Amino acid sequence: MTANELGKKVQEPVDQREQLDYHALNAMLNLYNEAGEIQFDKDREAANQYFLQHVNQNTVYFHDLEEKIKYLIDNEYYDPEVLEQYEFSFVKSLFKQAYAKKFRFQSFLGAYKYYTSYTLKTFDGRRYLERFEDRVCMVALGLAAGDTELASNLVDEIMDGRFQPATPTFLNIGKKQRGEPVSCFLLRIEDNMESIGRSINSALQLSKRGGGVALLLSNVREAGAPIKHIENQSSGVIPVMKLLEDAFSYANQLGARQGAGAVYLHAHHPDILRFLDTKRENADEKIRIKTLSLGVVIPDITFELAKRNDDMYLFSPYDVERVYGKPFADVSISEHYEEMVEDPRIRKSKINARAFFQTLAEIQFESGYPYIMFEDTVNKANPIEGRITHSNLCSEILQVSTPSEFNADLSYKTIGDDISCNLGSMNIAKAVDSEDFSKTIETAIRGLTAVADQTSIDSVPSVRQGNDNSHAIGLGQMNLHGFLGREHIHYGSEEALDFTNAYFAVVMYEALKASNKIAQERGEKFHNFENSEYATGEFFDRYDPAEFAPKTERVRQIFGNSSIQVPTAQDWQQLKDDVQTHGLYNRNLQAIPPTGSISYINNSTSSIHPIASKIEIRKEGKIGRVYYPAPYMTNENLEYYEDAYEIGYEKIIDTYAVATKYVDQGLSLTLFFKDTATTRDINRAQIYAWRKGIKTIYYIRLRQTALTGTEVEGCVSCML
Repeated sequence: MTANELGKKVQEPVDQREQLDYHALNAMLNLYNEAGEIQFDKDREAANQYFLQHVNQNTVYFHDLEEKIKYLIDNEYYDPEVLEQYEFSFVKSLFKQAYAKKFRFQSFLGAYKYYTSYTLKTFDGRRYLERFEDRVCMVALGLAAGDTELASNLVDEIMDGRFQPATPTFLNIGKKQRGEPVSCFLLRIEDNMESIGRSINSALQLSKRGGGVALLLSNVREAGAPIKHIENQSSGVIPVMKLLEDAFSYANQLGARQGAGAVYLHAHHPDILRFLDTKRENADEKIRIKTLSLGVVIPDITFELAKRNDDMYLFSPYDVERVYGKPFADVSISEHYEEMVEDPRIRKSKINARAFFQTLAEIQFESGYPYIMFEDTVNKANPIEGRITHSNLCSEILQVSTPSEFNADLSYKTIGDDISCNLGSMNIAKAVDSEDFSKTIETAIRGLTAVADQTSIDSVPSVRQGNDNSHAIGLGQMNLHGFLGREHIHYGSEEALDFTNAYFAVVMYEALKASNKIAQERGEKFHNFENSEYATGEFFDRYDPAEFAPKTERVRQIFGNSSIQVPTAQDWQQLKDDVQTHGLYNRNLQAIPPTGSISYINNSTSSIHPIASKIEIRKEGKIGRVYYPAPYMTNENLEYYEDAYEIGYEKIIDTYAVATKYVDQGLSLTLFFKDTATTRDINRAQIYAWRKGIKTIYYIRLRQTALTGTEVEGCVSCML
């Protein structure tokens, strides 16, 4: 049923039950009223009617909390170990604290997402066993692990909308039947059959238990390379990709989350063009990759060669590893490029550098892939000893990994460090409103750290060891555009960039301070801290605290009316001294993910990019189209909600470039183009992003005109 048909259904004289149908009411959000205004009130009515007509009628009720928890434990819905850490009197007070907030979903989609994707249901999936408050309390109790103060603080931060754990954490914590609360994993594949076989097994194990899995293919020898000195024996990376794609399609997390994977390949790998061809619309089915995401690792030298219109050499990983004594991905191609070109021991081929970027843009134009990681930008910014070789499924995780070695039976000969990351995001608008911004950030850091502390992926020892050594987390941000719209600031304007700079500077400071506090409390630093730029102080010397403070009057006013304290030079020096003395507990602290579902339940714009539409249209299962209004948008402030396609890639990149300075990992950056864009426009955006110091690019989105004809008339999302 179209938006107009649903709208007419509501406007026609029908009985009271049909008139209040929540789906029809939500559809009216996409239709202007007689005064030419967006009907925001209809969406709020839809959320209310969703509860009256559906949620309340399908919820299992209990006489009191004690009866409810006993039932859920006895019937193996809740994990009793979570609740056994507390006196029941505290548990009861915590639930009372949550319900006292009088929480209401701000949009129909927020409520719908929560009840379809997160809440605990009966095993037959037909009835609800939790309200939002219940889920928040169980997550807080699980993360706090007996710490009543932290549990109470987490309830406040999540219920008030300032902090939202990522989907795996919010979905799983406290449940008896669950997957891991970890958001994503990154694995290395080395150039031998044992590593390939073990990695496929690890991908299956991780996909079954947790979030998405990204794998590095750069070290795998190319098609036609020798095996045991016999020429033309290797099949290259594409058969490995096909095996991985099948593995991810098979494994999922109890049916709650489909398996999802990504593979990254270096731009100077000889299989790079065949790798990209797997995503062409007309690719042969023998090589076509349908569901696996692709990423390309590009060093600075590739851009320099394209600038000179030179050829770019592609180097055999097999030979590079023999010559340099370490895997291809651990060698800086930019640093060693000329000597590798001249080295007769390394077999090589060449393609035109500009033709490579043209091909890259063509594939992105067709499919949105591949993701891009700017290798040298990432590693120059990395304060940790070691090399970052690839990113994850959403291109925001950037951590050091080390290789593993395997025996013939695929057991570990040497356990390396693979990567897992635990995510959760701040709602920028609500965080700015916090009565104690420093406490808000510290609570979020402690909540995310709890996920790392409580996670032990024994089925993949390299992931377990990497987690135990790093305690890595990724504190994210969302609702930047929603906040700017609320404050009547245009996205990408001088004031918007000023706010972004000051806000992210303070978050960096508070996150480091919180991690240092945890290190002091526990007397424990992340592994190899002493060889990091945190220990030497070089990290802190990168920054001039004078650059942290707001420069524009409007942003100074916002900060002046908040609890946010911009660190002074003295504060920064004190933090440097404390970190050098006591260390950091978390090796990695920040990462800005794309924030999909959690944005809706938190009433936020996704991540820190602009909205894609004033009224977003989503297809949700059996219900079909659902409409979501940009948070804080009213009929009076519409001018501040220009969409990403109109804003243009320059302002989006400018915004991300400002934030990137203060984020130790990556930022999931999607670039949006009008339907008139060409591959040349995409190339320009790639070059602009690289020059501005962007670390990664996620998807490329081209505006699609999906709605045509009479439906456009009076349709909010079609008239943009």
